[in-house]
Amino acid sequence: METNPIPILTIQTTPFDDQRPGTNGLRKKTAVFESKKNYLQNYIQSVLSSIDLRDRQGCTMVVGSDGRYFSRTATEVIVQMAAANGIGRLVIGHNGILSTPAVSCIIRKIKAIGGIVLTASHSPGGPGGDFGIKFNVANGGPSPDTVMERIHQVSRTLEEYATCPDLHIDLSRLGRHDFDLENKFKPFRVEIVDSVEIYLNMLRGIFDFGAIKSLLTGLKIRIDAMNGVMGPYVRKILCDELGATANSAVNCVPLEDFGGQHPNPNPAFAGPLVDSMKGGEFGFGAAFDADGDRYMIMGQNGFFVSPSDSLAVMAANLSCIPYFSQRGVRGFARSMPTSMAIDRVAKAMKVALYETPTGWRFFGNLMDSGRCSLCGEESFGTGSDHIRDKDGLWSVLVWLSIMAVRKQGVEEIVRDHWAKMGRNYFCRFDYEGVDGRMAYYLMRDLEAVITDKTFTPQKFAVGNNVYSVEKADNFEYIDPVDGSVSRKQGLRIIFTDSSRIIFRLSGSGSGGGATIRIYAESYERDPERHSRETQVVLGPLIAIALKISNIHERTGRKGPNVIT
Repeated sequence: METNPIPILTIQTTPFDDQRPGTNGLRKKTAVFESKKNYLQNYIQSVLSSIDLRDRQGCTMVVGSDGRYFSRTATEVIVQMAAANGIGRLVIGHNGILSTPAVSCIIRKIKAIGGIVLTASHSPGGPGGDFGIKFNVANGGPSPDTVMERIHQVSRTLEEYATCPDLHIDLSRLGRHDFDLENKFKPFRVEIVDSVEIYLNMLRGIFDFGAIKSLLTGLKIRIDAMNGVMGPYVRKILCDELGATANSAVNCVPLEDFGGQHPNPNPAFAGPLVDSMKGGEFGFGAAFDADGDRYMIMGQNGFFVSPSDSLAVMAANLSCIPYFSQRGVRGFARSMPTSMAIDRVAKAMKVALYETPTGWRFFGNLMDSGRCSLCGEESFGTGSDHIRDKDGLWSVLVWLSIMAVRKQGVEEIVRDHWAKMGRNYFCRFDYEGVDGRMAYYLMRDLEAVITDKTFTPQKFAVGNNVYSVEKADNFEYIDPVDGSVSRKQGLRIIFTDSSRIIFRLSGSGSGGGATIRIYAESYERDPERHSRETQVVLGPLIAIALKISNIHERTGRKGPNVIT
């Protein structure tokens, strides 16, 4: 306990007009947070002020980061401001480190009012990289639209923030630390907790660790933590707890710049893992993004499992997981752009399937109301109702559990699934850094084209393929729980053979222009045609998408930045 009460100061400031949180909170170039006076403080105050004063006084919050550059500085600012704003207790990961799934887990475990996660997800770190702030609410999930709007409204008129600049905390010291503040009857408490243990205890209650441990005695695996937050989790859970050899895990030291790499678990950025898996030495491979909510699965000889296929395979095999075999399966959900592979599983299992807008917050209501057991997005994120966020390591343990029960390798499991359900070929083209106004007008004009009454009867012929339009719209979602309506969530063109083309403006960028995403999907029932190259199968649909959008002509691009 400090001997002298720490003073609380009120600092004058001016509002910023660019602090509207997006799909994943507020994400900007690190230099914006670091160099703009009070930019960080203004946003943290907006988050804290968005919580009703009566709920805020004396409450508990969780704070964690993916370890990227500027996280330690931001964590100290959060501690100082939380104390000054009446928060009673902060629970922070050791050295400030907590994965996004662990934050969700801890919020739910200790019944916190919410949590702040310092991450820009799979975006680069370092002084020249990105930085972000996410606020998860009391159910452990990302802020719903109403909360994000409240934060934004506060940020627009903010004139002052409260802080305790003399309060300092050593994030390396585990345990409780109490601070006496001026004009406060109760001390402000900071608890530095083991980053992994609470999350690990949750996983012990979900999976059969014995079965996974037995599997790993005869299976060589390769796990790439990509120098993000997941290093300590991989070491403690997969190696120490489940018996994977120490050299199974690589890039397990969290670095502020992620080793100069994109901490993005897909084949375009996880090249070393892809190369390792192609060698045939390892039977299972996985990579995680910076904050541990996204993942990639690979099988022996470099067999890549697309996120949509991963979600569908998990759904079809949930009986391999004790958590689900005991609780049952209540329903599935996917974001609208995600492939319809899981829809076929839902139909076969006779469970409900919900199609939501992109953004994990839309799954929260479904899970809180008991409608949904498993959900996922095409952007390498999957999770269940054990928490309220995407969970990369949980997903890896699901795959290892399926392999343990079925006694099959990754590729065999996927090909068996295709043989039973058919294959949904799927790809995504990302056009990054597009001028914001240009992107807006492109999408506006495209919507006018596809929603014109003359568009729906059209047929598009590309080579030997003919596609007849069945439906075209701007996706709208009515939440079955609270009736809230989310409009303009992505342009859809659905063809009579169930093929789809989707156009969507991404809301998760760091401010360096807009990202336009084009998705293409085609279903193939014939097992003899399940081994074709994805880009060959979807080439005709992509050609149609490029033609009707004129994206190359309008943006001056010759192609996408990234294809997944």
